[in-house]
Amino acid sequence: DGNMPDGKPEAGWPVIVIIRGAAFFKPNLSSFNSLYIRLAEKGYMVVVPEYRPSTVDPFPAQMQDCKTAVRYVRRNAERLDADPNRIALFGDSAGGHTVLMAGFTGDREPDTPDYGETSAEVRCIIDWYGPTDFVKMNYPSSQDHNPAQCPEGMELGGVSVLENPELSRAASPMTYLSADRPTPPTLIMHGGRDLLVPFNQSCRLYATMKVLDKDVTFYKLDNASHAAYGFRSDKAIGLVLDWLRKRL
Repeated sequence: DGNMPDGKPEAGWPVIVIIRGAAFFKPNLSSFNSLYIRLAEKGYMVVVPEYRPSTVDPFPAQMQDCKTAVRYVRRNAERLDADPNRIALFGDSAGGHTVLMAGFTGDREPDTPDYGETSAEVRCIIDWYGPTDFVKMNYPSSQDHNPAQCPEGMELGGVSVLENPELSRAASPMTYLSADRPTPPTLIMHGGRDLLVPFNQSCRLYATMKVLDKDVTFYKLDNASHAAYGFRSDKAIGLVLDWLRKRL
């Protein structure tokens, strides 16, 4: 407790559950330690859960594990000094996909019975360069996102993305947006020179959310490539913190 910021809110600390990306494989959680520290210094409780990689369990295991983490925090909020009503999701790359999937669906399917009596709904979502529509991933990209052994193919269970359009649709965040279904406020950030997850993935997500009159904010980092050149700069983190202050 000695390292915690002063002035803990009466209801507990607002929580950011961060899902690290690694092409749906096992991530290196500690590689973002500097980001976790910067968020914690601003008064956020940072939770970084592990999840089943696609090599262990494919879709929807990752989003289910994300929901379980949210439910665990909410269920144990008093013990953790967490505010159960102020929980955000934050993910990068494949983690961005996971938080969009979990945040857009909340207590709806695809779900999991773990801690099922506790809600997995969140206040807001931060998506850094996450895949949003599997069948449109080659638009263009330095990687072929169709073969069974590509990250998206592995996430679908080791099958071709384009040969399994229904499964690809079920595993794509864009599928879970509709005018009559509430969507948490969403912040999207993507590098304009991303050669791995096409910038167009975030453009299409933003455009769809705007048409559906969702609360969505989109920042393009002009010269940033995938996960590099500016995302952990003071300016980029400042944009995240400014947005969180209004949404969380």
